Amino acid sequence: MDNKTMNDVKSFVSENWENVIRDIGRLVAIDSVRGQAQPGMPFGPGPAKALALGLEIAGELGLDTVNCENMIGYAQVGQGEDCLATITHLDVVPSAGWKEDPFTLRRKEGYIIGRGVLDDKGPSVLCLYALKYLKDRGVELRYPVRALLGADEESKMQDLEYYLDNYPAPLFCFSPDANFPLCNGEKGIFHARVISTLPLDKVADIRGGVAPNVIPGSAEAWLRHEGELEPTETVSVQKEGELWHLTAKGVGGHACHPEEANNAIALLVNYILDKDLLRGEEKDFFLGLQRLHCDYYGKGIGAQAKDDMFEPLTIIGGEIGIEDGHIFQSVDSRYPTTSSGDKLKALLEQNWGALARVVKTGDSVPFYMSLDNPAIQVCIQAYNAVTGENAKPYTIGGGTYARHFPNAVSFGPEHPERPAPAFAGPIHGVDEAACEDWMKEALEIYILALLELEKLDY
Repeated sequence: MDNKTMNDVKSFVSENWENVIRDIGRLVAIDSVRGQAQPGMPFGPGPAKALALGLEIAGELGLDTVNCENMIGYAQVGQGEDCLATITHLDVVPSAGWKEDPFTLRRKEGYIIGRGVLDDKGPSVLCLYALKYLKDRGVELRYPVRALLGADEESKMQDLEYYLDNYPAPLFCFSPDANFPLCNGEKGIFHARVISTLPLDKVADIRGGVAPNVIPGSAEAWLRHEGELEPTETVSVQKEGELWHLTAKGVGGHACHPEEANNAIALLVNYILDKDLLRGEEKDFFLGLQRLHCDYYGKGIGAQAKDDMFEPLTIIGGEIGIEDGHIFQSVDSRYPTTSSGDKLKALLEQNWGALARVVKTGDSVPFYMSLDNPAIQVCIQAYNAVTGENAKPYTIGGGTYARHFPNAVSFGPEHPERPAPAFAGPIHGVDEAACEDWMKEALEIYILALLELEKLDY
C-alpha cells in the first residue's frame, strides 16, 4: 500500500463524495421493509424497488449489472464467475418513533441521517464506488469483483440462499454490515415465539415492537381495572371507557447491542406486575415475561453462557402482541459456542411450563474464521494503513451475510467506540446516522483492501 496509491484513493473519494451522498439519499428515499410477496417481487415492492435503483446507480457508474429475479442482484467489474465480492443489503427494518421523515436524507453537523444510512444502504453505495475506482483507474484484475446487493437480509436471508443455490460462492467476500476493524466470528442466532395457552382475562390487548431483532422503544397495553392508576417516569396511563391504556417509553436498538437500549416491553410488564393488575395464570404468564426481560444476558431463565471466542450470550424479546386470542412474545438470542438453540428452547419451555408453547423459528450456529487466513490479514492491514491504528479483529453477536459463505468476514463501517453526538441514532433505532468522515475513511479502506485482495492466490 504505497503512498502514491493511498493518495490517489483519497483524491478519488474526495472528488466523488457529493455523488456518494446523492446516491445514498436516493436509496434512503425508498421504504424497503419486506412486504407481501407479489409477482416478480418475492420480498414485496419496497425491496424490489430498492434493488432496481441500486442496480440503476451501478449502471450509471459504468458497472455491469445483473438482477437475479429480484431475489438479489450484483454489479461487477471484470469478467468471469470466480470472483471476489462485497455483499450488502438494500432492505431495512421498520421505522417507528422518528420525529422527521426517515426516508428523507438529512445532513447535520457532518452526519447523514435516514433509515439505512449505516444498515446497509450507505455501505452499499460505498461498495459500488469502490468498484467504480477499479474501473475508472483501469486496474488489471486477476479476479473480477462483484458488489452483491441483497434484498432480504433483515428478514430470512432468502436472497442469499437463492444466490448460493444458483451461483458459485465468491473466492473471498467481505460484508460491510458490522463494525470496524474486522469481524472474523459471529455468535449463533436463535429465534423463537412464545405463545400463551391460557385465555385472556384482565388484558384486553397488548402491542409492542416492530421486528424480532429490534428492541422496542415503545409498547402499549389495554387492561380491565376498576381502580385508579398513576403514571410513572416511563409509563403513561389514560382511561379509555372501561379500559386503562398503558404506554411505556424505552430506548430502541438492535438485538445484538442490548446494552445500548431499554426495552419498552420490560417497562410495561414491570408496571403491570408492580401495580398487581393481574390474577391467576395470566399473572403467572407475565411473571414468565418478567423473568425473560429481567436482564439481557439470560439470568432470569438460567440461559447465561460464555466462551473464549465470543462475548456472553444475550437474549431479548422483540415483538409482543395478541393473535387468535393468545399473547405471543418473540425471542432473539445471540449465543456463544457453549449454548445452542435446542438448549434455549428448553429453557424457555421450562420458564413458562404449561402456560405457553415455544416455537423455534430460526437457529444459526456460531461461525468463526481463523486469523491466519491471508485475506483477513489483508483487510485488517488496509484498515490500519488508512486509520494509523494497530487494531485487531473481533467477534460479534450480530448476524451478517458473512456467516453463510465459505470464506468471508464482516468489515465495517461502524465505529461504536468513537464518540458521536446525541442526535446520531444507532442502526435499527430512531434517527439512524452515519458520520461522513468515517464513511469516507471506509471507502478508502474498501478500495485498498480490494486492490490487495487481488494479489492473493485462492
